[in-house]
Amino acid sequence: MLAQMLREARFEADRPLAGLEIELNLVNERGEPAMKNAEVLAAIAEPDWATELGQFNVEINVDPQDLSQNGLNALEQSVRDKLNHAEERARTVGGHMVLVGILPTLRESDVHEGTLSANPRYKLLNEQIFAARGEDLHIDIEGVERLDTYADSITPEAACTSVQLHLQVSPPAFAAHWNAAQAISGAQIAVAANSPFLFGRELWRETRISLFEQATDTRPEELKAQGVRPRVWFGERWITSVFDLFEENVRYFPALLPMCEDEDPREVLDSGGTPAMGELSLHNGTVYRWNRPVYAVAGGLPHIRVENRVLPAGPTVLDIAANAAFYYGLMRVLPYAERPVWTQMSFAAAEDNLRSAARHGLDARLYWPGLGEVPATELVLRRLLPLAHEGLDKWGVDPTHRDRLLGIIEQRCLTHANGATWQVQAFHDLGSDYEALRQMTLHYTTHMHTNEPVHTWPAIGT
Repeated sequence: MLAQMLREARFEADRPLAGLEIELNLVNERGEPAMKNAEVLAAIAEPDWATELGQFNVEINVDPQDLSQNGLNALEQSVRDKLNHAEERARTVGGHMVLVGILPTLRESDVHEGTLSANPRYKLLNEQIFAARGEDLHIDIEGVERLDTYADSITPEAACTSVQLHLQVSPPAFAAHWNAAQAISGAQIAVAANSPFLFGRELWRETRISLFEQATDTRPEELKAQGVRPRVWFGERWITSVFDLFEENVRYFPALLPMCEDEDPREVLDSGGTPAMGELSLHNGTVYRWNRPVYAVAGGLPHIRVENRVLPAGPTVLDIAANAAFYYGLMRVLPYAERPVWTQMSFAAAEDNLRSAARHGLDARLYWPGLGEVPATELVLRRLLPLAHEGLDKWGVDPTHRDRLLGIIEQRCLTHANGATWQVQAFHDLGSDYEALRQMTLHYTTHMHTNEPVHTWPAIGT
């Protein structure tokens, strides 16, 4: 069905819109997880807010924006307004919003089946993943310290709170945009890392990457040994069509969630309508690619989006806007290059970049054609930031907004400071124990509300 629609060019293609989703943590006055998402959402009472996997999570969906002129500024202002309103409402029921990749005060005792959100889909997803595995989840992450533990539910996945950037593209252009997004994932993570702690241990600078891969793994050990693909994965090759990814989804991944709907997609298509293809979308939503294809229908017209999923939430709305500007700028240039970057580097090199960046953040060394293996900061400053400037110019972004946002990425590289480095330094300054994590989280939340970029945050005690 999808293949026929692609052949017949039935998709909306001339509106390059950008939108985003942000997952947040809920904390109490002590900076510890607040299992209150049902009460908080009832207090907010807005349709763009929704539950996430854990009771200490919520998610906001931000309407797509045209990026030209002040589009990025409008996107940032929209998020700030919505978050400020939501924080005011959340306080009435004893909750507070925190934008961070992994909540530093989260403990293993906070993530079990009893703290899953009430949405029946999450309970079913939990049951299906464990039915497929036949054994407990093994979470093993070796970083600055080592975490080696087991879980009997998928709730540890809820620790991972991210920002998902969406970009609507025409189907013929999708492959180039997906390949480009894959190629820059490592650089994105290096400059934006914000998840250095999990269950009281200092692990990777972006621990979220490894945790998410392990917490949703449906494979028992014997299937891993046989090379069965994980449901959270980077992929294994550059693609030539969006159809490649949907075809892989069907070939490699059994359906986890059943869906019974009245729509007959063939009948709808043959009658000149646009099928919602709910089963395809539901299945696609349980294959957690770091850059994922999205099929959707808006205003009766189908479209395709690239969903970029590598970024952590936070530290501020302004930092999120800077990360978005960096990504969208690069996505306006790299997919259209005469000699695209993915024709000059192996797919394995792109995946190695992602893992190195997740482990080491701004200290990572990344490979890039023409440069070889260089410090992440050098790659960003010398090669990627100039391309992002060019891309935002091509989008028609106001130069004032362009320079303000990309200047934040530049300063993170020059000062060697991002969310992960600030958290780690503050933790050690405060005593390197759970109380230090709690106090650090409270300081973090205070700075978050100033909306001053994280590279300007003062060290604890200054």
